[in-house]
Amino acid sequence: MTAAPSDETREGVTLTHLDQPLFDGAGATKRDLVDYLDAMCNRILPELRDRPLSVIRVTGNQAPFMQKNVPKYTPDWVATLRLWAQTSQREVAYALCNDRRTLLWFANQRAIEYHPTLVRADRLGHATHLVLDLDPPSADDFAGAVVAAHLVHRALTDASLSGAVKTSGAKGVHVVVPIAPGVSNEDAAAATRAIARRAELLDPTIATTAFIKADREGKVFIDSTRSGGATVIAAYSPRARPGVPVSFPVAWDELDDVAPGDFTILTAPQLLGERDPWAAAMPPPQRLPGDLIAEGATIPVARVAAMHAGRRRARARRDAP
Repeated sequence: MTAAPSDETREGVTLTHLDQPLFDGAGATKRDLVDYLDAMCNRILPELRDRPLSVIRVTGNQAPFMQKNVPKYTPDWVATLRLWAQTSQREVAYALCNDRRTLLWFANQRAIEYHPTLVRADRLGHATHLVLDLDPPSADDFAGAVVAAHLVHRALTDASLSGAVKTSGAKGVHVVVPIAPGVSNEDAAAATRAIARRAELLDPTIATTAFIKADREGKVFIDSTRSGGATVIAAYSPRARPGVPVSFPVAWDELDDVAPGDFTILTAPQLLGERDPWAAAMPPPQRLPGDLIAEGATIPVARVAAMHAGRRRARARRDAP
């Protein structure tokens, strides 16, 4: 079978249909995705290495879909980790994207988004970072997410902690706090809840920790549920959205002056040059204050609280005259 003119091989990976549009509205081709990920390889691989990986792919005319379990045709040189998935009651084989070859293989599969866990494969019970996800009520309220991010920054400073900030590549902002080895997923989750609550209390007219959308009253949601085996979009990862924006690191003092659309697979490499601002901005791993963990332990887990609230509301509707 003769290769198409747009096909080529890199690192032993055959790359096909490179000149096809990436997806409707992308304004970019599959080649643009491959070239971007290849150019960003040394920056994005440290975010993915040895972490169970979920990806969002766009193939053919299908809607974007999340892939956790690697397909049967996955090459045997792609490292994997088999884990039991409680929700689906089955074993899932997650990829570990540990090298350029694997990243290029994913790119050829039209894997656009890269969502690693907050734990490493050899320490599944211990989180490496806290993540606060600032989610504004609408796509045109990125400025609100920025204000909420500054509240989180203040809450972290008050707790003698520091973090780095990046656009999510969608409509919000992520604040990421590296933590010292040995912190259990439960303690990391508790500390995340405490920081979120403290940030909310700094200005409850702007921010909320209400998990149910109907309870947020148009405020920015500080999502404290990203912990342990949960995933977060990797720094520098593209997003399957019009224009193919990327999750991009921003200095705290420049956050007010950017917009998510400033950073795409077509513009980000030129903006960076040889720099890796995410690695440069990331503080050393920090010990979590005991009072922060203890405080968070008293705060209900958002999803659980929302589930109980939903049940109470359903009972009230049933019991209403």
